[in-house]
Amino acid sequence: MNYSPVKDGKFKKKFQLWGKLIESMEIYHPSMNDALAMEIGRTMDHSIEIFEAIPITGGSINTALQLKTNKGTFFAKYNDHSKYKGMFDLEAKNLGLIGSTRTLHVPQIISSFTYEDLDFLVLEYIESASPHYEFWNDLGFGLAHLHKNQSKTFGLEYNNFIGSLPQENKMTDTWIEFFVERRLNPMLKKAVDSGKADIYLVEKFESLYRKLQDIFPPEPACLLHGDLWSGNVMSNVDGDPVVYDPAVYYGHREMDIAMSRLFGGFEVEFYDAYNEVYPLEQHWEQRVQICNLYPLLVHVNLFVGSYIQSIKNIVNRY
Repeated sequence: MNYSPVKDGKFKKKFQLWGKLIESMEIYHPSMNDALAMEIGRTMDHSIEIFEAIPITGGSINTALQLKTNKGTFFAKYNDHSKYKGMFDLEAKNLGLIGSTRTLHVPQIISSFTYEDLDFLVLEYIESASPHYEFWNDLGFGLAHLHKNQSKTFGLEYNNFIGSLPQENKMTDTWIEFFVERRLNPMLKKAVDSGKADIYLVEKFESLYRKLQDIFPPEPACLLHGDLWSGNVMSNVDGDPVVYDPAVYYGHREMDIAMSRLFGGFEVEFYDAYNEVYPLEQHWEQRVQICNLYPLLVHVNLFVGSYIQSIKNIVNRY
């Protein structure tokens, strides 16, 4: 996890912006430290003493801490149980699923638990460092091997989240059905309901749906990271790639490839290494924008910005 300690001045500014949230969560309340120490100690079978809990940057919906203890350093994040019930349990399952493939390094899961009105996720703390010269090659190789873990159906046996939004994974036999009914339509409906999209855009999507069968080549359902952009990849102190914050499911592998290019893209060595292990079908670059309609719709529903115009530009081409 590529989290950096928040400097005093910056933290004070954030404290002013988020005052009520941080005050209600009581970052430095002794009982919170006690609860974390007890839970970490239970899972590690050691007596844990927390020396310091340092606020660090950890995303837009969670509060994150670096925990310095007598048994090493840990990463912890927490949020409101009533708003995001089950999110961290599912994130732990997602990390465990990727970790079980032994293809990409993910943070070790320490514990996911609830304390009073807060949910917590505790992971190993991974110190970030500059990538070594094989970083992008290793990431490409690892992702290709992750994608070789496959299923007969598209989806997953449980639903999860992408960002703070619920992600439905009910399985289907075909990629097109899954892409339309489990990915695009739910996010499009949410955008329409909130007034961020209109019926005209819905009609454009319906026209696109009729063409998807001819756009996507047949592919097996591959295990995906599901939220693979540069903000969810880091280098550890050995220079090796680590991925985190996954939104896993079995889907078309070009979804991961496409998202890796959504915000600037990975280095060319990543794509070369991937293709060496698991060559992509012809014209995959032409399908990138279609795949990225899903994360763009997610961003429309989560943030203010020009994402809706990017979506209109894509669907208008079809």
